[in-house]
Amino acid sequence: MYTGTDDFQMVYTNIMGVFKNAGISSVIKEDLDDAIDHGVMVMKTVRLLCEALELSDGFKQSILLAAGLHDVGKLQLSHVLYGRKKEALHVDEMRYMRMHAANGRDMLRGCGYPEGVLEAVYHHHENYDGSGYPDNLAGTKIPLSSRIIKVCDLFCALVSERPYRAAFEFDTAVEMMIEDSKDLDMGIFLEFLKIYHSEKFEEIRQYAEYANAKKHYLHGVESVVI
Repeated sequence: MYTGTDDFQMVYTNIMGVFKNAGISSVIKEDLDDAIDHGVMVMKTVRLLCEALELSDGFKQSILLAAGLHDVGKLQLSHVLYGRKKEALHVDEMRYMRMHAANGRDMLRGCGYPEGVLEAVYHHHENYDGSGYPDNLAGTKIPLSSRIIKVCDLFCALVSERPYRAAFEFDTAVEMMIEDSKDLDMGIFLEFLKIYHSEKFEEIRQYAEYANAKKHYLHGVESVVI
C-alpha cells in the first residue's frame, strides 16, 4: 500500500493555487481527484527518468513542476467535457480538449511560473514524428522536458482507470507504447524501459494501485468548491 504524501501535497497545492489565481471556484470532484493522482504518478516517473538520464538538479526541479501540472488546463474544461462522459470523446470534443495545452500554459503564466515550465506543459502532446499538437513539432525541436513528460504521461495514462475503460496491465501498456514508438523519443523511451525493469519502479506500481483503488466513477456530476 502506497503511503507517501510529499508529492501529493506538492501537486495538490500547486493545482489549487493555479485555480485560485485563475478565479475558478469549482470543478468536478472526480476530475480534480484524477488530475492530482495522475500528476503525482507522472511526477514520480519523471523523477526516476531524470535520474537515469543524469540531468541537472535545476532542470529536474523545473520538469517536476511541469509534470505535476501538465494537465491543469483540462480542469478548466471540467464542466464541459472532462470525466463526465463515460465513453471516449468524439472528434469535435477532442478538438476542444486539445485546447488544454495552451490553457494550461496560460494559466501557469498568470501565476508566474518559469518559462521552462510553461514550455514543457505547452508541448507535452507533441509527437516525435511531428503528428502531435499544438504546433506539430518533430524530433529535437520538441523541448527535452516535453519529450520526457510525453513518455511518462503516456505510460501513466494507460495504467490508470478511466471512466470509459479499465486500466491496462503494466506489461500491456509497455507493449502498446512499443507499437506506437514513432510518437516517442527513442533514446528517452529506452531509458524508460530500463527503469521500468528496475526495482525503483516498484514505487510507481504501488502508486498506480493506490490511485486506481480510490476511483469510483459516479453517474452524476459532483462539483467541489475550491
